[in-house]
Amino acid sequence: MTLLELAKQQGKAKVAIAARIDGFLRDLAAQAPPDGKVEWVTPGDPDGIEIMRHSASHVMAAAVKELFPEAKITIGPAIENGFYYDFDVENPFTPEDIERIEEKMGEIVKADYPFLREEVSKEEALARFPGEKYKEELLNDIPEPAVSLYRLGNFLDLCRGPHLPSSGKVGVYKLMSTAGAYWRGDSRNRMLTRIYGCAFPKKKQLDEYLHLLEEIKKRDHRRLGKELDLFSINEEIGPGLILWHPKGAVIRRIMEDFWREEHARAGYDLVFSPHIAKIDLWRVSGHLDFYKQSMFSSIGVEGQDYQLKPMNCPFHIQIYKSRMRSYRDLPVRYAELGTVYRYEPSGTLHGLMRVRGFTQDDAHLFLRLDQLDEEIFSLLDFTIFVLRRFGFDHYEIYLSTRPEKFAGTPENWEKSEEALRRALDRKGLPYEVDPGEGVFYGPKIDIKIKDVLGRAWQCSTIQVDFNNPAMFDVTYIGDDGAEHPAIMIHRALMGSLERFFGVLVEHYGGAFPVWLAPVQADVLSVADRHIEYAQEVVSALRAEGIRAEGDFRNEKLGYKIRESQLEKVPYALVIGDREVAGRQVSPRRRGGEQFPPMSPEEFFEAIRKETKNQER
Repeated sequence: MTLLELAKQQGKAKVAIAARIDGFLRDLAAQAPPDGKVEWVTPGDPDGIEIMRHSASHVMAAAVKELFPEAKITIGPAIENGFYYDFDVENPFTPEDIERIEEKMGEIVKADYPFLREEVSKEEALARFPGEKYKEELLNDIPEPAVSLYRLGNFLDLCRGPHLPSSGKVGVYKLMSTAGAYWRGDSRNRMLTRIYGCAFPKKKQLDEYLHLLEEIKKRDHRRLGKELDLFSINEEIGPGLILWHPKGAVIRRIMEDFWREEHARAGYDLVFSPHIAKIDLWRVSGHLDFYKQSMFSSIGVEGQDYQLKPMNCPFHIQIYKSRMRSYRDLPVRYAELGTVYRYEPSGTLHGLMRVRGFTQDDAHLFLRLDQLDEEIFSLLDFTIFVLRRFGFDHYEIYLSTRPEKFAGTPENWEKSEEALRRALDRKGLPYEVDPGEGVFYGPKIDIKIKDVLGRAWQCSTIQVDFNNPAMFDVTYIGDDGAEHPAIMIHRALMGSLERFFGVLVEHYGGAFPVWLAPVQADVLSVADRHIEYAQEVVSALRAEGIRAEGDFRNEKLGYKIRESQLEKVPYALVIGDREVAGRQVSPRRRGGEQFPPMSPEEFFEAIRKETKNQER
């Protein structure tokens, strides 16, 4: 029986996917070696790999139930690069348990048990899972009178399928980690134990993935943030709130200075707004209706309720409305590095990537309808310019359309979506449509930057909004002397400074380019007699605007050089007898490249040139 025939026997579910996989199998069979052995899926087939990974999750669950019969089973889907399965157990699995489970999986794969499917009534299915309360709950939520079950050896599971023909067709896999997970993602439910695994058709792919994970671990911004003394998160202050240390603050200042200079060049006016406002402001904006779950509780002040701001947009609207605007004034562009506060559950917080207080590089543009296309197109140019200056040249771009719950009229949503689409097409940027993922007030373009390891990070966004201008009565006087509604664009280029900085740390592995490095040069004295001249060099470097530190400790030169490299400083300048006699420095680049002695002035010029090339 082919996989397609099996899928048809199962019903409508995933017949199209099975047809594709069946085609792959036929193509492979035509190229099969004399013994007729073929692989069931090719490495480039995403649908087949998903089915393989889901089948691997069943193999893992079968192994767990054999080793730990008291474990209650829940669900085990395929995910990117692998799979997981959640179990209700009295005690979390130990590393030794995971090893035993993986060994048992190997036995099940070697036995090559078939995946056997049968369709039964819900009542019969309930009888098949005695004591399995999670399966009972899932079955009770299914509206259909019949369900499908899959048996693998002695293991039975509720599942739509399809699965591989047998366990022996599972590729290469490895169990990776365990974690706590609430049943159905609800913190009011019992905490389960989740086992994560990865799976691939080829061992080479698994090896490459494991190598990637090692690189990710080495580049983890939380570890590097501590090692390089960039930032910290202090539980006494509160989770999700960032303390920027001096070196991290230097990089943030450079980021902010660059941002301000470029916005001034691009015709933006910089503004500032308070951290709280009367709660009615958020009622008018719609945030209380659509965003309340992500807002902190209100604060009572003199009988009035105030709200920590989750967004900057209502403040910018009020600045715009402070006086009457003419059609000749538009577009008006306001930009702010505005700190906002959003409630994120503690379980979702992750270093700098997901926090509760962060600074957005926010801007709001007020314009006429006839200006919309050109402004979006210019924003795409501006966004990509900024991202490239920080070393990001590869992106994933999404056009997010109207969600199920939205504000405004369908007609204005259509106008907004078409304007965004036209700008992307005119720019020639490849993009995908992300249905229903727009914000409640309008559609958006999301630009995810790809780091050196190929991971995508959501940072930049461009959002068109007809709704807020209507709610706040944002208008301008047209050339006909009448009032007309303005259109608003929300946009962020870096997103939040915290997240963008975290991505930068991981992208560069903490080894920042010269223009961003918190310390650009370490001056290292060889012996005490060289300290006086080394101090002169440090002073001269700082006078030229170069961020320099001196290491004059009574330590061996090799130790000082290693320390400088561990701190990922771009240059180390060695000062010994020769350098003192010639009034020179001997530069050594991070990574080991050495340069001949040169005057401090020659080094100034070289580093200034390198910095200038990176800044613009």
